[in-house]
Amino acid sequence: MSISAKDISELRKATGAGMMNCKEALKESGGDFEGALDYLRKKGQKVAAKRADRDATEGVVVALVNEAGDSGLLMALSCETDFVAKNDDFIAMANEIAQLAADNQVQTKEELAALPYKDATVGEKLVEQTGIIGEKIEVSDFQTVKGEKVASYIHAGSKIGVLVSYKDGGKEDAPQFFRTVAMHIAAMKPSILRPEEFDEEFVAKETEALRAQIIAENEINERENLGKPQKNVPKYASKRQLTPEVMAQAEEDIKAELKAEGKPEKIWDKIIPGKLERFVADNTLLDTERCLMSQLFALDDTKTVEAAVEAFSPEAEIVEFKRVAVG
Repeated sequence: MSISAKDISELRKATGAGMMNCKEALKESGGDFEGALDYLRKKGQKVAAKRADRDATEGVVVALVNEAGDSGLLMALSCETDFVAKNDDFIAMANEIAQLAADNQVQTKEELAALPYKDATVGEKLVEQTGIIGEKIEVSDFQTVKGEKVASYIHAGSKIGVLVSYKDGGKEDAPQFFRTVAMHIAAMKPSILRPEEFDEEFVAKETEALRAQIIAENEINERENLGKPQKNVPKYASKRQLTPEVMAQAEEDIKAELKAEGKPEKIWDKIIPGKLERFVADNTLLDTERCLMSQLFALDDTKTVEAAVEAFSPEAEIVEFKRVAVG
């Protein structure tokens, strides 16, 4: 049968499918528009099933903050190739779906997938697009944040997005400052706010792994005569483990070391604080890797993030953050 250019154009406008796919769908449905839509959806389901185990490691991240500035969302729409991720239609779809989520105040990927979108639901439309594009298309991550104030940041290329819920401390330039905190989070990948949030069992396993890693590095350095200074092998990995008893023992060990070195006792008070500071630094490596407040601030590495916030305003506070990335 003859398929008109007008019918093909209308189907393309409704689905975003290519001209040949639309022509094929209309032929298979005998020119029936609804039948053609159903054909494209079923084709998408077949392709989606075949590509279900593929890695969708490209895509875009969208960050939206509401007009009041007290609520925001992050959404990652993922695909398989950078070519598709940079496509204007794909980017437009990501922004439309994110805005739909914001307008309906959804909180989960499941709620988002069920929202009506064009002539289907979001979930159905993504399956349809999988068939049209020939790549796995999915909302791979969806996060929301609420608070007194929310700052957002999208890293170049829209591959990483961050939201920070904060208290501004009464400072007018707080939006700019906390945007720099969001930039830090994008770059340094913290996973939690403070060491107290770590699971005890996780810390114990990470401590053993960290010790084994440093011991191995020291052995390689010595065996291959690389000339690098030997690293201190820590007993601990997080401030969570540095109880008052541990710190008291560390001070006693330092005093014993100073005595063995023949250092006059009258100068110990000048030496001990620096050695205790070094002990803490050596035994909190997990914190500096994973905890936002323990990391050195990317925009001023003379301070931790915690110290940078305190210096900005003693009343300011980071309440929560979310980081979403593709790739």
